[in-house]
Amino acid sequence: MNQDAVKKRNLRMFPPGTIGRDMEYNLVNNFLLTYVLFTRQLTAGQIAAVTGLMVGARIFDALNDPIMGNIIEHTRTRWGKFKPWLMIGILTTSAVIIFIFNTKLTGWPFIAAFGCFYFSFSITYTMHDISYWGMIPALGSDADERNRLTSLTTLCAGIGGTLAGVAIPLFTAGQFALGGNASEAYGRISILICILAPLFLFITIFGVRERRDDIPEKPEPVSLRGIVRTIAGNDQLLWVSLTFLIQQIGNGLIVGGIGSTFIYFRYGYSGGLYSLFTIVGMSATAFLMIFYPSISGKLGRKPLMRILLILSLSGYAVMLFAGFFLSSGIEGFWVLTIGYMLSNFGQFGFYLIMMISILNTVEYNEWKHGKRQEAVIASLRPFLTKFSSAVIVVVTALTYVLSGVTVYTNQISSLENQAAAGTITDSEKMEAISQVISGTSSGQSLALLVCMTLLSAVLMLISYLLYRKHYRLDEETYSRICRELEDKKTAEAKTGETI
Repeated sequence: MNQDAVKKRNLRMFPPGTIGRDMEYNLVNNFLLTYVLFTRQLTAGQIAAVTGLMVGARIFDALNDPIMGNIIEHTRTRWGKFKPWLMIGILTTSAVIIFIFNTKLTGWPFIAAFGCFYFSFSITYTMHDISYWGMIPALGSDADERNRLTSLTTLCAGIGGTLAGVAIPLFTAGQFALGGNASEAYGRISILICILAPLFLFITIFGVRERRDDIPEKPEPVSLRGIVRTIAGNDQLLWVSLTFLIQQIGNGLIVGGIGSTFIYFRYGYSGGLYSLFTIVGMSATAFLMIFYPSISGKLGRKPLMRILLILSLSGYAVMLFAGFFLSSGIEGFWVLTIGYMLSNFGQFGFYLIMMISILNTVEYNEWKHGKRQEAVIASLRPFLTKFSSAVIVVVTALTYVLSGVTVYTNQISSLENQAAAGTITDSEKMEAISQVISGTSSGQSLALLVCMTLLSAVLMLISYLLYRKHYRLDEETYSRICRELEDKKTAEAKTGETI
């Protein structure tokens, strides 16, 4: 198969592989805390334990992700260095997710099981996440090709995340809850997602062909010192990683649990409302996913980021206006949703630019140090994403505790469990939950709104300023580095032929 045919094949087969993976990630990252709050009655100590376990697992990832990246970098099999870990990782991840969302444990035994799950998930998801994103630089270094591949892959990731973001709340809360209660609904949803995830990733595993011309026959042994040296020796990787981390914390506050809880308390306990909020909020990003290569090519990344920043800040302002000045009726909900669509469009554009910016440091590392280190560098993106999710959990938990939200979520959880046990009917459950929500104050719901909008806006502004000042691998510089690397390889090849 010639090179053009391989490129076309990879362009078709690589992006769909992440649809199911992102459905799994969305389930755990955006709905795990909601699942815990609305299916278990938790004391303040147990909430603190859940938060601590999540943060501890993310600190564990600080070592796990780069080490896994280095292990992948030095893997040698007939199937390449990425595909074995894709297969092992997706199957084990699916197994641990099914366990935690289907266990009947409560109280401290559940907290113990939760801890085992979360650390297991950190290990297993890392296997296929680093392998998947680390494969992109191994599929080609042409700037246009990488932009197209990354944007299509992000489109598929968005499809997976959106499908999960719509289906999970719709079928776990309110009148459409599968099995009539949240506990049963989350169990069924988790099984379905964990069946789909491997099937989608098999498209990538059995469909793509990676470059292997840059793989040395005798790789250096894995060492923590080597990992740290790779990361610390790449100044552009360090700056873009810091920028990405700050942006991701702000980006995830709405979907990390605060957004759904705010909508339930302000507009009613209906998963359909939050699904609609998610659909509209994500819809505009599809345009950016499809047309990013041409838009970025005409405007450049930094000018595009300025436009995206203005859109996002405007969106957050609209959301605050809806929360403070409009009623809890459908009009206020729609204004809030339009504001989220604008803010999410800008945040997603930032995410896409950061993704490409991190991947472009692979060639910078090769130009500066003579080694690409694809998997090691790619390991920073998932680590930063997961570490940001830990910070989001801390912020979310603190917001819930300080605003007194857990008093009401415990009451809702009790009603959900009564419905699951059959002691009350679904209609009785919904009526009682409506009464619980009516007891919340406007100050409590507005505290959620301020956290998920004002804090997000400030963090996005900080990330923009850092990127603009410190990231130097613009389009022109990156192209020059790629040309110099290609010229060097050509010269080395000619020298070898002469000898």
